Amino acid sequence: MRGLLVDFGGVLTSNVFESFRAFCRAEGLEPDAFVSLFRDEDARGELRRVETGQIDEREFGALIAARLGVTETDDIVNRLFAGMRPDYAMVEAVRRARAGGVRTGLVSNSIGAGRYDRSQFPELFDGVVISAEEGVHKPQPEIFLLGAERIGVPPEDCVFVDDLRENCTGAEGVGMTAVLHRGAEGTLPELERLLGLELT
Repeated sequence: MRGLLVDFGGVLTSNVFESFRAFCRAEGLEPDAFVSLFRDEDARGELRRVETGQIDEREFGALIAARLGVTETDDIVNRLFAGMRPDYAMVEAVRRARAGGVRTGLVSNSIGAGRYDRSQFPELFDGVVISAEEGVHKPQPEIFLLGAERIGVPPEDCVFVDDLRENCTGAEGVGMTAVLHRGAEGTLPELERLLGLELT
């Protein structure tokens, strides 16, 4: 494999769902109240709209607050993501893969395109695809194809890492090899096997 494409939240960071649960507990809600919203088709539509840049983070936050019954709407999206921390093992693995000659890229669904520390992007990635900037979202095939194009590697020569099964299935649909991320301890050995490199 000559290309490595990775998700951001939940792959290069700690578990995003744990951050959502922490937010819900702090607000006096059931731990999975935020995630459970998206079983509703209208709520999923709002998520897709913010992911593709049709509405901004502030508008999305107000919509979500209303659905959750949260009265303090200021900074709600920041509060949802406040528990996320970098996963240094995964970040270093991307850096090592690139140093070893693998083309690397980010393919991320975003709740607002400004929610990234981009200072490390030039040293980590040959290409970046953020959904709100492109108007497409995972698991649409177009976003995976764009990721492969940005790093200059055919999809069939790319490994894609994501913490959501539906996104892995989407990547496989365009010919990529997908790794469902459940922690660095499981993902890194599989990436080492697929890429033929030591990443730890």
